[in-house]
Amino acid sequence: MAQPNTSKAGQDKLHHYEVLARVSRVLNSSLEPSQVLNLVLREAVDHMQASSGSIALINPLTQLLEIEVAIGLSPHARQLRLPIGRGVTGWVAKTGQPLRVPDVKADPRYISVRRGIRSELAVPLTVDGQLIGVLNVDSTRRNAFSAADAELLVALAHHAAQVIHNSWLYETVAHKARQLESLFAVAESVIAPVDLREILQRVTRHACALMNTKMCSLMLLNAARDRLELAACHGAGSDYTRRPPLSVDDSLLGVVVRRAKPLQVPNVQEHDASRHTALAKQEQLVSLLAVPMTFGNTIIGALSVYTGEPYRFSNQDIKILSALANLAAVAIEHTRLHEKIVAVEEQLRHHERLSTLGLLAAEIAHEIRNPLTVMKMLYQSLNLQFPPGDPRQRDAEIVAEKMDHLNQIMNRLLTFARSNEPTFALVDLNAVLEDVLLLTRPALSRQNIRLVTRFAPDLPPVRADRTQIEQACLNLILNAVQAMPDGGTLTVSSAINDERSAVSLSFGDTGAGMTVEQQARLFEPFLTTKVAGTGLGLAIVRKTMDAHRGRIEVDSQPGQGSTFRFTLPV
Repeated sequence: MAQPNTSKAGQDKLHHYEVLARVSRVLNSSLEPSQVLNLVLREAVDHMQASSGSIALINPLTQLLEIEVAIGLSPHARQLRLPIGRGVTGWVAKTGQPLRVPDVKADPRYISVRRGIRSELAVPLTVDGQLIGVLNVDSTRRNAFSAADAELLVALAHHAAQVIHNSWLYETVAHKARQLESLFAVAESVIAPVDLREILQRVTRHACALMNTKMCSLMLLNAARDRLELAACHGAGSDYTRRPPLSVDDSLLGVVVRRAKPLQVPNVQEHDASRHTALAKQEQLVSLLAVPMTFGNTIIGALSVYTGEPYRFSNQDIKILSALANLAAVAIEHTRLHEKIVAVEEQLRHHERLSTLGLLAAEIAHEIRNPLTVMKMLYQSLNLQFPPGDPRQRDAEIVAEKMDHLNQIMNRLLTFARSNEPTFALVDLNAVLEDVLLLTRPALSRQNIRLVTRFAPDLPPVRADRTQIEQACLNLILNAVQAMPDGGTLTVSSAINDERSAVSLSFGDTGAGMTVEQQARLFEPFLTTKVAGTGLGLAIVRKTMDAHRGRIEVDSQPGQGSTFRFTLPV
């Protein structure tokens, strides 16, 4: 009588081996992991004549069992999220031991996911000694599964775990390959002659792809290093891009800058320190990883990535984003240095042109001075004397004065060409203004310009070169006159600061004004905002202020006129 049972057991064993052989062949095929898992589950359900089956994996973030593949379960049942330890499946996940339940109605651990189920068999899925999920089959029959079935299901679970392990390895390698590709792309930006804005956009775009995140933002410290300003972002809505700068002392990202360490927040929508929870909800941003951007020993900003669902960033993620942030910092500093070099080269070219002009001025001055000297000598040799009351006497005096004036102009040109240091003496700036305005009143009158003067009384004298200061005032007044071709008001004033340590002179016009771009390049040689002019007047004024340890400022708005103010120390 024992012979038939032995034969039946042998046939079952043979059948088990055939199932395992088919599954092993599938493992070496090119099928996708999900297809392989479905096939493993199908073999288990068919061989054991089960009513349904599933493979549930543990979500590392929520620590819940979530069904990956299923057969015979409704869509609603597939959405089940089961805590570890709850139900038959949860018990297996908690203990790591297979469990065969002959009658689920007699087992208090059972949780129904399908009506009519009477027996269940569940075995653990393990990868490198770590439990990752459970393989489960159910039946509407009592005592549907034998010990041999449990043995086969354990073997099939081993194959399923191997498939999952291989797919994880493949995804890890593929992810690292994408990370390296993105890092190389950003590294190329460091040496590429690209606009800074394009570099920053490229960094945020690569960061999103690299970290597989919903959004990335790059914020840089302002000049005062007390605010983080949004420089670039990828994947954000318009409201996010318009948000105000963040305080370094009172913001989440400010912590990253202050501590010079990465920061990870599981959910920014619920974090107490987040000042923008409403914006985070609107943008559907959940988990945050932010790292400092460092160049040398200096932190210049923060690079942040946000996910659209809960996620725990790994140490590898932190290392990759930190590497990307530091590459971005190098790219930014490289671009800034390149811009400085270009600016210096441009400034050198302007200086060369100014130096050439100085040499040309000296040559012209010499050419004019020689015949002027001859004219002056001949005039003096004429010894013109006229009777008292003869108007020609005054004419002769004016001719002599103008030749002296021309001689002074030649001396100034030669002084400019030689770049001589100023000759300092105590100067009354109110007196200088009165003398210069006396010379320019005819020009103001011809152009219908009203003059308003506001001279501070008891203005202390300053140490200055009177001739150079007169020239600076004259240039600013003539500039104002040319800015008001149809007339207007010129306001000239003097003042002393509250500490009585500096004196300032102001020249305000009601002309067309200037744009921000014009003001930025205002003192460059040969740059002019007028139809006529050489563009040298303000460059000379700036040169004079530098020589006197003073400063010149401009306040201008398009359509509202301009006010130039220079300040000299007392």
